[in-house]
Amino acid sequence: MDKTKIIQELQFKAVRSSGAGGQHVNKVSTKIELSFDLKASNALTDEEKERISKKLESRITKENKILLQCDESRSQHKNKDLAIKRFLDLIKSALIVPKKRRPTKPSKSAIEKRLKAKKRAALKKVNRGKPELD
Repeated sequence: MDKTKIIQELQFKAVRSSGAGGQHVNKVSTKIELSFDLKASNALTDEEKERISKKLESRITKENKILLQCDESRSQHKNKDLAIKRFLDLIKSALIVPKKRRPTKPSKSAIEKRLKAKKRAALKKVNRGKPELD
């Protein structure tokens, strides 16, 4: 994955942000909408695209685009930087290959220890009962 190539393929759109801010909000477009076309990307291999589409299935639109929005800051530039950082973190986490699980078996001593403990507990419970009178 080449960060610079991916960043070049990103598309940005500035939109008016919602919420408090008074007149500033009404006249300045500070909210950033980032979109990334997964299918048309040349920066990712087919294998990487497949992994991303499986991991981020719920975040991908019908047009195979990943959309992110950022309106935390009142600055368009800061919002753009934050959106890019979030997007790269998202892609990086989606590309992580999980380690394969290797099945393990308990050792013989661990099995013996467990069985002895069970026997001890069983004897303790038997001894709690009323004594038999002959």
